[in-house]
Amino acid sequence: MIPVPSGVKVWLATGHTDMRKGFPGLSLMVQEALKRDPMCGHLFVFRGRGGQCAS
Repeated sequence: MIPVPSGVKVWLATGHTDMRKGFPGLSLMVQEALKRDPMCGHLFVFRGRGGQCAS
């Protein structure tokens, strides 16, 4: 379990995400879809198709 400091927002993506995009592709999704800075200190969680992988 990773402790999350108070004040940090956790954003959960709905549905499944193509995890082959890697971190560069996921950060681009954060910028384009959420209009957020992926380096802002908040946590953005994506789920793979099988539900066994989260990034």
